[in-house]
Formats: sequence, structure tokens, C-alpha cells
Amino acid sequence: MKLSLGITADLHVHLRQNKMMELITPTVRQGGVSVVYVMPNLTPPITSIAQVVEYKAQLQKLSPKTTFLMSFYLNQDLTPQLVEQAAQEKLIRGIKCYPAGVTTNSKLGVDPNDFSKFYPIFTVMEKHNLILNLHGEKPSVQSEQNEEDDIHVLNAESKFIPALFKLHKDFPNLKIVLEHCTTKDAIEAVQKINENTTGTPTVAASITAHHLSLTIDSWAGNPINFCKPVAKLPRDKKALIDAATSGKPYFFFGSDSAPHSIHDKSKHIGVCAGVFTQPYVLSYVAEVFEQRNALDKLKDFVGIFGLSFYGITDDELISKDTVSLVKKDLPIPELIGEKDLQVAPFKPGETLHWEAIWDN
Repeated sequence: MKLSLGITADLHVHLRQNKMMELITPTVRQGGVSVVYVMPNLTPPITSIAQVVEYKAQLQKLSPKTTFLMSFYLNQDLTPQLVEQAAQEKLIRGIKCYPAGVTTNSKLGVDPNDFSKFYPIFTVMEKHNLILNLHGEKPSVQSEQNEEDDIHVLNAESKFIPALFKLHKDFPNLKIVLEHCTTKDAIEAVQKINENTTGTPTVAASITAHHLSLTIDSWAGNPINFCKPVAKLPRDKKALIDAATSGKPYFFFGSDSAPHSIHDKSKHIGVCAGVFTQPYVLSYVAEVFEQRNALDKLKDFVGIFGLSFYGITDDELISKDTVSLVKKDLPIPELIGEKDLQVAPFKPGETLHWEAIWDN
């Protein structure tokens, strides 16, 4: 059996730096992905045109046939003038917003309780059709007065949702992606925003491969499955699968594939958050869609919907090679890499049943 997917897009990837970048970047094409949107949370974060140009050149050298879409990291170093210039020169597709301290390399992020000082930047983004990518979590808080005000890893996404509604109200034409959704609340929020939408939506949600498979029990005691935002309850996973297989254009694929060395995943204190799916992303997703008898919706989810939302045209593609999935056993290795740098993929030691192949 062969399933044609055409041009595929993974609209949330972490390709890292230095040796990790060299190991991981070629796995984008290995996984059957044509277009990727690259996260800017490096050390230091990407906040200048020079950094964007240099990083993209490094990635392109490692994976010449991949189309890399670049982004800025939202913080005080950005100015409306800088964003205007980057947009005019078509160097970035969007800007990633990290609440300070909620995930890997986010300490220089923003206060999610008040975005107002960035409104001049959002105005420029709206003008140039740039995308605001939201890591939709509030930082953890323990209230001394009211437990309803407590924020923790299980409700941090739900607590962020009012900020999404306010941003959309204040900038109705700004394209916003609520990244790597993990809750039923998040899915329902994006549906509510789009309930009267006709044509191309301005607010969308990306969904990862691993959150379609994981719940809280999957990562409790298993650091390979630990990520931010964490996988939640069975009802949340069901809502994610419902959304991914719904055929609605405001739900599309962004893997949030986030590699860490096996050493950093094996710490007894301070284990790194991130699930690495890049070499097998389409295979992981296909397994879930097949279980739902929804393989006919897969091409939209991993390609057409995301490419449309991001406005990717054929002349922007580095390669027009298309990809298909074939029905074939695909063993997942325990580790990839060499002795000095090894990374554990998602579902190590398991066997999947779809493999990505390039048609050209």
C-alpha cells in the first residue's frame, strides 16, 4: 500500500546548534518532510538579521533540499524597525513568543501577562502577514490566598487561553498559531475563534506527533516522553486526535521535535524537556490516523493546511520532490548518533508500520 502526501510541512522544529545541529538537520529529509519552520531558541536566541542569515546558511548546507522557514525570538531586543526590515527582505516567516522560563532556552522570553509593550511589533507583523507563534503556557505560580490561582504544568496551557483571545481581539488580522496544543481547552478555544470564519483563518493550532500518542502516565517516570508542554489526560489526547483528523484547516502539523542528548535525558535532577521525533515524524502520525480510519485526512494535516496558512508558494520551495508513505515495518532504534553524542528517538525499540519515501 502506498499513500501519496505531496509536499509535506513540519511547522515547528528544533534543529539546535553545533554538533547537535549537524546530527539532527539531515533527519528532516529522512523523515519525509519538505518544509520546516525553525525555532529561534538558540543560545543566544535569534534576534538579529545577521543571526537569521548565518543560521539558515548552516542548515541549508546540511540539508540542501529542505526549505527552511526562519523566525525571530520575541524579546526586548526586537524593534518594529528590525522586524520591518526582516519582513521586507523576506528573511523571516514569523516570530516565536516564549513565556519566560517555561521551556528550553526560554529564560529571555516575555511576560505572558502583558504583551502590550510588543504591540508596535505586532502591528508590523500584521502589516506584513508575519505569523506570531505562541508557546501557550503561563509560568507556574503557587497562590497563598486562592488555589484557583495556582498554575502548574497541567493547567498552564488552559490558563494562557484568555491571552490568546485578547491578542486576537486586539489584532484580528494578525496570523497566530497556538503551538503544540495539549489540551481539550486549547482545541475548543481555537474552534471557537474560527466558528464564524470564512476563507483562510487567522488563528490556528499546531499539533505534534507525540501528543497524539501520550498522556500523563506516559511521561511520569519516563524522561524520553517528557516535554513542555507536558502531555495531559486521556480526554485531552482524544481532543487532539479529533482535531488532527477533523479536516479543519486551522489544525495542522508541527512536530516540536526537540532533541537532547541521552546524557541530558538521563539526569536525576533537571532532566531536559523535549521529545525527538524528526526522523520518523510522518510514520508516527500515520499510525494514529490509521487507527482512526482517517488516512484520507493525513495529506491535509501534514501538508496542505499548514502550507496554506503560512502562505508558502511553489516558487519558494527549494525542492519540489514529493513524498509518500508505504506500508512497511519500520523498527525504531534505541539511539541515533555516535558515542560522543547520542539521542533517543520517540518510541525507541518499537516497530512502526509506515515508512516515508521520496518519489523523485
